[in-house]
Amino acid sequence: MAYYDFVFDKIGLREWCDAGKSADGPVSMADLLARAGVEQETSALNVPFPSLDELHKACGSIAQSRDVTKGVETGFLAIKDVLRFVLDPLTQPLSWILNSALSGIEATPWWIMLPILALVVYFASRSARLVVFVMSCLMFLAFVDHYDYAMQTLAIIFVCAALCVLLGVPIGIAMSRSDRLQRMIIPVLDMLQTLPPFVYLIPLIFLFSITEPKLYGIAIILYAIVPVIRLTNLGIRLVDKDVIEAADSFGMTDRQKLFGVQIPLALPNIMAGVNQTIMMSLAMVVIASLVSAPGLGVLVLRGIRNLELGVGLVAGFGVVLLAIVLDRVTKAALDRVNSAQPR
Repeated sequence: MAYYDFVFDKIGLREWCDAGKSADGPVSMADLLARAGVEQETSALNVPFPSLDELHKACGSIAQSRDVTKGVETGFLAIKDVLRFVLDPLTQPLSWILNSALSGIEATPWWIMLPILALVVYFASRSARLVVFVMSCLMFLAFVDHYDYAMQTLAIIFVCAALCVLLGVPIGIAMSRSDRLQRMIIPVLDMLQTLPPFVYLIPLIFLFSITEPKLYGIAIILYAIVPVIRLTNLGIRLVDKDVIEAADSFGMTDRQKLFGVQIPLALPNIMAGVNQTIMMSLAMVVIASLVSAPGLGVLVLRGIRNLELGVGLVAGFGVVLLAIVLDRVTKAALDRVNSAQPR
């Protein structure tokens, strides 16, 4: 006998409930005790919450929680082919870009790649000390034979972070110019920001082949794009109204105000968003190794699967070094942007 039997008896739904009960369904412990004549002690302290499973015990016509999850799965599988038909051609360029970046960085010798990275770091920071620090970190990874893995990780981060900026900055600008659009997009950003990283992979595994780079590329972009959108929107909205009024008084068009006033003044916030996007891309790259993403995450996953402590710790330390390098370089670039702003 279920706890909530009396509810359905009182409202006259017993026949409807009994019609939904399965004759060969599992017998609960409460039913067995009731058949044996053992009375269960009931008190306010052990009243069960009227969940689907609890109500199903009293009324077989009410679905169980497993029926809800099964319905979600069935519904997704029903539209899977349509989604794949629409998304495959739209996302295929992402696979081509990632494959090209990985092939290019693997084909470039280390004695060419390291000077190129040194020039990029110096151009971004104008700091010789930071160049030495970055080169020391990369040479350490090469010394322990993790150079190829580190370069693969950097290639994926560069591609995904660049796409996050290309997509996120225009979305942030559009949000800053429309309160209605902001109200519509904010809940989506909240969901993307709070969804556990592993959950991003679940629907994508059903939509794309696990050998396709776009599988982990889409997951990384969805996970990492949020900061650059939020901070672009915030930075433009924080531009002083007096500056906007001065631009209006000079007869500037909306386009001129955006590119000549608002974006330059919002650039520190946008760069902060880029920094956070790069850090989140790195975090997701490691998790994406579960779906064939190359790089240091593969070694971390190998250490977990095979209980190889040394492999996992050294690869994890390599991820930490890359995180420090990327953070220092982007913060140095942000400092340069801030110092160039008018006081």
